[in-house]
Amino acid sequence: MATLRVGFAGTPEFACTALAALHAAGFDVPLVLSQPDRPAGRGMKLQASPVKQWALVHAIAVAQPHSLRLDGKYPDEAAAARQALLDARLDVLVVAAYGLILPQWVLDLPRLGCMNIHASLLPRWRGAAPIHRAIEAGDAETGVTIMQMDAGLDTGDMLVTERLAISATDTTTTLHDRLAALGGRLMVETLELAACGGLTRTPQPAEGVTYAHKIEKAESTINWADSATAIARRVRAFDPFPGASTHWRSDTLKIWGAQPFTEESHSIDSKVFNTEKRNGTVLHINETGITVQTGQGVLTLTHLQRAGGKRLAAADFLRGCPVAVGDVLGDVLGDVLGDVLGGALAETPGTRA
Repeated sequence: MATLRVGFAGTPEFACTALAALHAAGFDVPLVLSQPDRPAGRGMKLQASPVKQWALVHAIAVAQPHSLRLDGKYPDEAAAARQALLDARLDVLVVAAYGLILPQWVLDLPRLGCMNIHASLLPRWRGAAPIHRAIEAGDAETGVTIMQMDAGLDTGDMLVTERLAISATDTTTTLHDRLAALGGRLMVETLELAACGGLTRTPQPAEGVTYAHKIEKAESTINWADSATAIARRVRAFDPFPGASTHWRSDTLKIWGAQPFTEESHSIDSKVFNTEKRNGTVLHINETGITVQTGQGVLTLTHLQRAGGKRLAAADFLRGCPVAVGDVLGDVLGDVLGDVLGGALAETPGTRA
């Protein structure tokens, strides 16, 4: 039976999965830290994080400081959180996608320090968006690293790691769920080892460091000058947020499914495609999807969404949205002015010649 007193710091669903795993394994969790409630939904009402909601259902105390810096903008909240952590008499603090920087006093407070669940094989993809960036980069595998936290950005010693394959159809949604489950299981195993003094710390190698920078909404716009393979990866990486998007006439379309063209997968003779067409040009349409010229190769869009509509398979989408062969997907302003000026307009972002 687990005997450690385990604090938990986390906010989204990824963290909630780990918290549930610790609770199910029998660890005593006297205190949870989570981000303050945020406005959400159409009414922008304050909404508790998934971790807070789970903790309250299971009668676990919750602290929600805006900051843990005792000398920062919210010193009273930080001091109250410090007292709550002291009162909890923690052996260890487990951290999973918390969203706040832990100052040194937090790292030093529990007897066994702070342990983080990170969704990558460190030192690859340190930072905020390791799942998205692994898919976007075309990595064949990823995994979870349980790390002893230090003051750096995901630089602490590794405690436990396990690899996980990335399939050719994985989106951030599907990979997230598998990694969350893996992270919860590995954290339980790590704490069981810690309880009996069986943990081994391994410094991260100096080679292979990459950073998974936060996903920005501005990245969602498809650049049709990129290759079909790169665009398809980005479509999968940006599902569910922010979603890959492109302009069509006066509308914005979200692209939720895309496959680089091969004759084997589409039953279309590649000779029908004119690779000298402008990037973003619709080359072919059938029930499989909308096939588009890219900077390298062609791409078939299989699942799309119109503004205000639902995600639909291409065949259903086309019944209500008359995309046609010869249409150019890309920047609306560039397309309109390009037609008016006979193509004299200089290239604009999102519309590549």
